[in-house]
Amino acid sequence: MVFSSLIFIYAFLPITLLLYAVGKKTNLRNYILLIASLVFYTWGEPLYVLILITMTFIDWLSALLIQNLFEKQRSKKAVLVITVIINLSIIGFFKYTGFFLSNINSIFGVPETIPDIILPIGISFYTFQLISYVVDVYRQEVPAQKKFTNLLLYSSLFYQCIAGPIVRYSDIQNEIENRKIDFTEVCNGITRFAIGLGKKSLIANVCGALSDQLLVSDAFMSSPETVNAALSEVASRSAVGIFFGVLFYMLQIYLDFSAYSDMAIGMGQMVGFHFKENFNYPYTAKSITDFWRRWHISLSTFFRDYVYIPLGGNRKGKAKTYINLLIVWFLTGLWHGASWNFVLWGLFFCAFLLIEKAGLLKALKNAPSFVGVIYTLFVVYFGWILFRFSDFRFIPIVLKGLLGLNGNGFIDFETKALLASNIFFIIIAIIAVTPAAKKLKEFIISKCNTQKKQLTFEIASIVFPIIILLLSTLTLVGDSYNPFLYFQF
Repeated sequence: MVFSSLIFIYAFLPITLLLYAVGKKTNLRNYILLIASLVFYTWGEPLYVLILITMTFIDWLSALLIQNLFEKQRSKKAVLVITVIINLSIIGFFKYTGFFLSNINSIFGVPETIPDIILPIGISFYTFQLISYVVDVYRQEVPAQKKFTNLLLYSSLFYQCIAGPIVRYSDIQNEIENRKIDFTEVCNGITRFAIGLGKKSLIANVCGALSDQLLVSDAFMSSPETVNAALSEVASRSAVGIFFGVLFYMLQIYLDFSAYSDMAIGMGQMVGFHFKENFNYPYTAKSITDFWRRWHISLSTFFRDYVYIPLGGNRKGKAKTYINLLIVWFLTGLWHGASWNFVLWGLFFCAFLLIEKAGLLKALKNAPSFVGVIYTLFVVYFGWILFRFSDFRFIPIVLKGLLGLNGNGFIDFETKALLASNIFFIIIAIIAVTPAAKKLKEFIISKCNTQKKQLTFEIASIVFPIIILLLSTLTLVGDSYNPFLYFQF
């Protein structure tokens, strides 16, 4: 089950909210949300929900033990280290066993069968949440949660368990046991959910389809039987076709992932949880440093607070700082997937961050704003090429194709026709990744200086999410499964 499915929108979510509203006490509401979350997770992972429960139980016991060890610092640290190792071992087994064995086979030629291990949905997200919780208890930044069911609610809450944002326990610890339903926030949550649904179903999905049409679909590219045909197909694409194929993917991955965060934040508001923003219009950033302060904020801050700073951050000289950044970005790339293209993608951004630290960032700050934005979009655009293709053979073909070095033409009739028929959609998609709509709303609010104008705005605020919901429903009818891109990570 995914947020952008009709069964979720018109059955699961309404029933859950209705039961939640009927429950009067926070404790009862927590059990309602917990049962709903486990049902939601079990819907897609009937067996692997046990892994989620087991990992949460281990971290719950570990945090209580750490807290009760009082001044026994060495013992507390030992418990923390063992707990983190257990967490990382579990995610490592499911996510990286095949990757590790395939590399061993490639290097040493060991004829060993590589097991087909299914990756539990959301394990990258809830593992990091649990690790941050235990570390924060160790640091005495939060008290250990005494009730196992409350910690399980934190790790399994269906709003954000599958694809983030990575929520810190400290951000919602008070709301787990003490929160209220506010009518205004419920309305804001519904609007935020509708906006996310619209971004996903009306724009991101279409961008994905156009990208596949101009480049090649994942299924065609990843199948051993069709990969050679896929390579030939990409090589034959026109330069303009490849350019827009990557551009559509660039739009898709932001709109898709930020849509999930919008829907998660919106549903949280409906029941009294407040999750931090996970995106802040990253495609308007003026440097790569700025981009990573705006993109997947919860992941960036996790690596900063739990890896970079504990390694020493920038406190031990330039050489150590650069080594720390290399470690962080190697891990950031590897977190996204068990494939070398993700590692290369992480190191690609690390290289530009190091260049900016060496002086480019200062130069960008002194240059006109548009220079920084163009530079950032250029780097990010090529970064998404590394991210898009797990098979390295596609990357040089795409890069050469952009310059017409594959013997491909500048533009062909198919590309012309596709772009001409989607010109208005392209404009809408580009506007959707900017704060234009937000600024328009602020402008309209500033002009609502009479009671009549305010009433008109309030009516429009009610009608808008309904229209988005209806349009999204029309696009989702017959579309049985349209998962978010970050489900695979």
